[in-house]
Amino acid sequence: MQPQAAGTRYEVEAVVFDMDGVLIDSRPVIEEAWRSVARRHGRVLADPEIEEYVHGRTGDETVRLIFPHHSDADRKAIWAEVDTVEEEAPYRAVPGADGLATRLRQAGVPVGLATSSWTRKIDNALGGLGLLDVFRVRVTRDDVERGKPHPDPYLSACRGLGVRPQRTLVFEDSVSGVRSAVAAGAVCVGIGGTGAGRALVEAGAVVAVADFTALAVDRSGGTITLADPDGLVVVALTVGPDGA
Repeated sequence: MQPQAAGTRYEVEAVVFDMDGVLIDSRPVIEEAWRSVARRHGRVLADPEIEEYVHGRTGDETVRLIFPHHSDADRKAIWAEVDTVEEEAPYRAVPGADGLATRLRQAGVPVGLATSSWTRKIDNALGGLGLLDVFRVRVTRDDVERGKPHPDPYLSACRGLGVRPQRTLVFEDSVSGVRSAVAAGAVCVGIGGTGAGRALVEAGAVVAVADFTALAVDRSGGTITLADPDGLVVVALTVGPDGA
């Protein structure tokens, strides 16, 4: 889905962030976790398999795809090994993500999290960045029966925030995540470089940017306006009473 014209404007009231690849630069950690654990169990993962089986999927889906002939008990144990690696790893923020999330919350904009990660990893990753108190609502892999690309995670986050999906801005970095947000009815901005960004737009993002430093942020009156570098998409966020 391409923006209809330069300067396309979207009016929203809330923001929901994905976590991995959007708030935290977790891609290297996730890839190494699955590669190292898979090797211990006799499976060498090629780069295309990492892209197809790991990114944008739940751990349950990933372990079933990588180890289709293992028993449920064995797959559960393998998944637990990967979880432990991810739970204990240090994470860096995606450039500009922590500042924008904090600024939105301080301005009274309802901010939510919808992630395929789980509580211990979230507490470690976002706690280390001082972001745990930013999110009014957190939807994890354990809170929905169907994960991304189904719309359930974003529908749940919007219900928790009390905002219609059509009035919600989502930041996503994976094709399955974009599809989830778009299926829910939200406005989605992709986070990804040139090649990845094209795939995100093709999946339904209104625009894609490399990271949050590429967004122009302007506070004027009762709104916070975000614009991509080329001025193709402008998103105006209503500022709540806390930030009026």
